[in-house]
Amino acid sequence: MDKIKAMQTFVRIVEANSFSKAAETLNLPRAALTATLQKLEAYLGTQLLQRTTRRLSLTPEGAEYFRHCIDILKAVDTAELAFRGPDATKPRGLLRINLPNTVGRRLVVPHIARFHAAWPDVQLQLSLTDRLVDLTQEGIDCALRVGTLQDSAFIGKQVGLMRFVTCASPAYLARHGTPHTLADLATHSGIMHYSGRTGRAFDWDFLQGKEVVRVQMAGPIAVNDADASVACALQGLGLAQAALYQVREHLDSGALVAVLADHPPTPMPMSLLTPQGRLATPKLQAFAGWLTALLAAQPDVQLPTHKI
Repeated sequence: MDKIKAMQTFVRIVEANSFSKAAETLNLPRAALTATLQKLEAYLGTQLLQRTTRRLSLTPEGAEYFRHCIDILKAVDTAELAFRGPDATKPRGLLRINLPNTVGRRLVVPHIARFHAAWPDVQLQLSLTDRLVDLTQEGIDCALRVGTLQDSAFIGKQVGLMRFVTCASPAYLARHGTPHTLADLATHSGIMHYSGRTGRAFDWDFLQGKEVVRVQMAGPIAVNDADASVACALQGLGLAQAALYQVREHLDSGALVAVLADHPPTPMPMSLLTPQGRLATPKLQAFAGWLTALLAAQPDVQLPTHKI
């Protein structure tokens, strides 16, 4: 039995929490993974996984063995990189990346040919979705996330700050007036953005000096898509808070007008996530560096002033 291969198979099954998903990401038949795990458990003389029709769970022995496998596999990767010669540090191979839908379409994909030209031996598999993807279960190498990170199971490196603006169409402002203070918002309608997970509309946050002021807005339209929010604002249906990069062309053309310049919405951190215990491979390092430089060149994305 190839112990390293068996460990890799076991780790992937645990991360994916599914034999079928693990088989897909490893490009192997499900039966091969089942056979490998059975041989591993027989060799160790202990059960590693509790298997039911609905879920997998680690036994106490399996949890301990999993922790050792992560450390061992990372050490093996590090050792191999030190002895495989100069080509070992050359970015190559498949890199699976998850991007938020609008950010991916507007900020990243239009420039992806530049990455390919710089690193032609890296094959990118891009998934664009606003669904909160589980990196380990779906075999994703890294994901770009916007907002405060919650899950400590991942390592996050901040690569930028997304700036937002409060804006409306000239027609809406002509009918309802232009707000000059946060108190003025009480007489205005907002195009609400709601969580697809909870169905709850997000409050609007503003910077007032160094303080963050939260305002509960209301309005006749609620959407769960950033582009839809901009489209509603262009039709004069209310004030909207949108990422600057999304509305820059409309602000420049006058189709939308920025308001409350003294109280900008709070920016959101943009972070690149990787699963804990994964080695920072050359291909991942190349993409992270390229993405950071790409965002630095975006006029409506501020880079962080401190390291994360």
